[in-house]
Amino acid sequence: MSEQKRLFLVDAYALIFRGYYAFIKNPRINSKGQDTSAIMGFMNSLLDVIKRERPDHLAVCFDKGGSTDRVEMFQDYKANRDETPEGIRTAIPFICDILNAMNIPIMVKEGFEADDVIGTLSKQAEKEGYKTYMVTPDKDFAQLVSENIFMYRPVFGGGYETWGIPEVQKKFEVKDPLQVIDFLGMMGDSSDNIPGLPGVGEKTAKKFLAQFGSMENLLANTDQLKGKMKEKIEANAELGLLSKKLATIMLDVPVTFNAEDFEMSEPDIPKVTEIFQELEFRRLTDNFVKTFSAEAVSEASNTSASSENKATPKETAAAGEGQFSLFGGSTSTEESTTGFERKTIKNTSHLYQSVAPGMATKLFMANVLKQTSVCFDTETTGLNPLTAELFGIAFSWETGKGFYLPFPEDQNEAQNLIEVLRPFFEAEHIEKIGQNLKYDIKVLAKYNIEVKGPLFDTMLAHYLINPDMRHNMDVLAETYLNYTPVAISELIGKKGKNQLSMRDVPVEQQTEYAVEDADITLQLKEHFSKELTDANTQKLFNDIEIPLLRVLADMELEGINLDEAFLNSLSEDLTRDIATLEAKIYEVAGEEFNIASPKQLGVILFEKLKLVDKPKKTKTGQYSTAEDVLSYLAKDHNIVQNILDYRGLSKLKSTYVDALPTQVEPATKRVHTDYMQTVAATGRLSSNNPNLQNIPIRTELGRQVRKAFIPRNEDYILLAADYSQIELRIIAALSKETNMIEAFKNGEDIHASTAAKVFNVPLAEVTREQRSNAKTVNFGIVYGVSAFGLSNQTNLSRGEAKDLIDTYYETYPKLKAYMSELVDFARDNGYVQTVLGRRRYLKDINSRNAVVRGAAERNAVNAPIQGSAADIIKLAMINIHQKLKEGNYKSKMLLQVHDELVFDIFKPELDELKTLIKTEMENAFKLEVPLDVEVDTGLNWLEAH
Repeated sequence: MSEQKRLFLVDAYALIFRGYYAFIKNPRINSKGQDTSAIMGFMNSLLDVIKRERPDHLAVCFDKGGSTDRVEMFQDYKANRDETPEGIRTAIPFICDILNAMNIPIMVKEGFEADDVIGTLSKQAEKEGYKTYMVTPDKDFAQLVSENIFMYRPVFGGGYETWGIPEVQKKFEVKDPLQVIDFLGMMGDSSDNIPGLPGVGEKTAKKFLAQFGSMENLLANTDQLKGKMKEKIEANAELGLLSKKLATIMLDVPVTFNAEDFEMSEPDIPKVTEIFQELEFRRLTDNFVKTFSAEAVSEASNTSASSENKATPKETAAAGEGQFSLFGGSTSTEESTTGFERKTIKNTSHLYQSVAPGMATKLFMANVLKQTSVCFDTETTGLNPLTAELFGIAFSWETGKGFYLPFPEDQNEAQNLIEVLRPFFEAEHIEKIGQNLKYDIKVLAKYNIEVKGPLFDTMLAHYLINPDMRHNMDVLAETYLNYTPVAISELIGKKGKNQLSMRDVPVEQQTEYAVEDADITLQLKEHFSKELTDANTQKLFNDIEIPLLRVLADMELEGINLDEAFLNSLSEDLTRDIATLEAKIYEVAGEEFNIASPKQLGVILFEKLKLVDKPKKTKTGQYSTAEDVLSYLAKDHNIVQNILDYRGLSKLKSTYVDALPTQVEPATKRVHTDYMQTVAATGRLSSNNPNLQNIPIRTELGRQVRKAFIPRNEDYILLAADYSQIELRIIAALSKETNMIEAFKNGEDIHASTAAKVFNVPLAEVTREQRSNAKTVNFGIVYGVSAFGLSNQTNLSRGEAKDLIDTYYETYPKLKAYMSELVDFARDNGYVQTVLGRRRYLKDINSRNAVVRGAAERNAVNAPIQGSAADIIKLAMINIHQKLKEGNYKSKMLLQVHDELVFDIFKPELDELKTLIKTEMENAFKLEVPLDVEVDTGLNWLEAH
């Protein structure tokens, strides 16, 4: 039986946009500050299709200049679309270069959309006996589906689904895929600004198609309709026919399917990998090379999701002949990767030695104590520093060289060995270098070792140099040293029951793996030292981030006591409250359903209860039940408010009330959060395992969670010290806004003072509502609050909100001028900075896309204020920690939550430390506006807050 050839036509922009937005919450930024999300997303999809399907023929189709014919028919066609994001526009030339280097044809025709190009080529290929797969998530392509033309749709969460005629019939409830055109014409398409028939949605369109079969037949039989629907359709008949034309994919674009041009051919591997190297694509480079290896082809040949008739690879790997290329000819593994020539332990000269006990260890110690700067890296049995045991420590002080000391499993013997190393760790004259040193410090603390002397943490250094990039060692090594370190999985296997312990790995392999880490980290230190100086952030590194590392290590080791019995009781209360809300929701809905399922909830709210005429939908076609959608409806519908309350209580119960007791460390009986210095680009700390930064504070039940955090024992009491309105004080001082500065200096209620000025009433006559509105503007202004946003947060109309914002800026003119200066500075320099010189880089500040540029402008205002607040509390923490150590106090600093510090205070020290903490926090940094700190105590965190 002859095999039917398969053609894959890729809808370029659909996959590019999809790839870009897949990374929108965590954009892929390289060391040059370039957003590579769109390129990476598209290439991942393209390589995935090639690996899965091994197509015989492939082309990528682009739009160019939009559809001239459709715009002539309807001037507003696609007029509602935002300008293409900067990250996508800048990606297109790179994507085209990559496709050219891969020898994949790019099909584009001025004045036509990719849909039309794909439609035309599909029909041409079908006539020549090809099966065509249109790679796109766009439902419009369903109209083209036939016996030999299929949609190959990427699905949410990964993978693909193939739509043939049966799938289209089921999805659109039509007899013939061509009726999809009528379906789209009837209901319109908001993404393309196709108007459709007024009042006709998805359900009605399907009903009409079942009854009439086509747009024309519907319009010819309107006498069978009733009431308003009849009037609307008769009045908009021409609009319906126009909409159908706009939705019809053209099949006569002047392009030609030439089978030879579309045949998959050998890519220029060196050229592609050169481009990938420029973009700093490490994993993608490996993925690309593997995709075109013979092993990958062979493995994929039996797993096609599209067809049972697979084209046979032109060459297969034969025993003893090395690795074969997909396109013929033998190539060695080395040859297949010469395009990027990444350095590894196998091709890089090095001398890594393990140190035996006895004389060798003594000689090592004599040598290491002569050094002034040494990189070390602990190797442990796990990732939790509170429970992990040492099985080795690596050292390096010269590039390409290093030593490894394996640790015995017996803990007494291990302690004896660490005592031998104590002089090194406690040597004040030796700089200790490491990657994520906080972890090593916490591990060594278990062995009663304090790491003294200057520190250099490469992870923290890179965070200051390029805060938007990832900071793990593998990424840094590949980006800055063109070096790929050995993966831990190569030694112990992948995660799972068969994974080995590092103690099972031979010492020789442990040595290579561990010393490589120390060696690479040492090299990164040399690289980053210069960059810190160039970015003028060396002082911030030395005076804030490095000292804070020690502070956080001590806080995390200390942990905080938890009242588990109280949480168990609160969990029971929440269970009852959730059940009550469930009953209320089911009663209004008239049936039981899964409230936590957005799909089921959407059907209840928008199909059964019909709360809105045209409900918003997600990209997957489901009704949106997002927070903003429901919040808008909550004022008018009790069931929606009950659903929001249900969600809030369910999240509170699962995320905190039930989860916190499981995070108590058995050995200490305390909760130990992990503070991360390198996550938030503004400089704020983030908290993890558990996240104590996000405990709800605005609701009564949310506040109850804080009751569970209690002192060490009855001899202690919790103290909370909170900066009062620190961000407003900072913006007042930096903007030199006289009216605001005077209000703070006079100790006035800043929100009441603002209300008195903007509403033009005496301070004593400010109403509660006026103060509340002024407070919303005061805090919102830093985040670029709009009239729309202010209106949503208050009872003001949009017009009233706009007037209030305008009056606010008139009242505080210097504030508005300062905000403009920040944006101008960012445009000229590409970054803004805090009072201590912490930089926030804003790559989109000059973007031509108004939405993208607007977000960067808001960050330009917000980052210096929020970042300065973060810097100031960090200074206070360092100073207080130092004073507590110097005074040998029993009291400990436990938590930092935004502008608040929480302490476990030994009661006899309370009066003295109350004054010390308040003084240190208020004097951590001098501004023209005085900093004010509120201090309170209690038998739990809620009482103290």
